[in-house]
Amino acid sequence: MLTLPQFSDTARRLLYIIFGSTLAIGALFFSLAQGNASPSPKPSITMGALTPTASASPIASTVVVDVAGKVLHPNIYTLPTGSRAADAIAAAGGALKGVSLTDINLAHVVVDGEQIVVGAPPVVISSSKGTSGHGKSSTIVVNINSATATQLQVLAGVGPVMAGKIIAYRNTHGKFTSVDGLAKVPGFGKSKLAIVKSQLRI
Repeated sequence: MLTLPQFSDTARRLLYIIFGSTLAIGALFFSLAQGNASPSPKPSITMGALTPTASASPIASTVVVDVAGKVLHPNIYTLPTGSRAADAIAAAGGALKGVSLTDINLAHVVVDGEQIVVGAPPVVISSSKGTSGHGKSSTIVVNINSATATQLQVLAGVGPVMAGKIIAYRNTHGKFTSVDGLAKVPGFGKSKLAIVKSQLRI
C-alpha cells in the first residue's frame, strides 16, 4: 500500500498556494485565448447603393403673363402651363363692359413673359394690297410696342413662339425706340426685319 508522505502545515499551505496560482494562471490564459478569437465578419453596406438616382430637371409648371389694357384688374398673373388667353383675361377679372375681344385669339396658348393687351387700338390697314411671300397679309401695320401675340402673328415669319419672344424682349428691355430694334430679338434678325419693316410702327 502506497503511503502518502506527511507534510507539515507550512508545506501544505505552500502546496495550496501553488495549486491555486496554477488554476488562476490557466483561467487567465483561457480568457485571453477567447478574447483574441476573430469575430465573424459583418456584411458591409455599400453607401453608393443607397444614393438616389438624380432626377431630370422638372419642367416649369407655370407661366407669368402680363394682362394689360381694359380689364378689371390689370396686373401680372402666374398661370398653369398650357393656359389660354381666355384664362389670363379671366384671371384679371375679365374685360370691361363694352370692350370687344375679337382682336384676341382667346384659344391661344400663352407663353412665359407674354403680354396680353385687351382693348388695344385696332391695327391700321394701309392702302397697299397683296400678300407677302409667306402667305400672310402685307397690308396690316402693327405697333410693335402694344401689339398682342395674336396681332404680331400677322407678320410674315412670326408664329406663336416668335411672338412670345418679341413680347418677352419688350417686357425685359422696355418699349422699342425704333422698328429696327425688332432685329435684336433672338431668332428674328435683320433678314426677317427687311421683309416686314414696312408693316411696323412704334
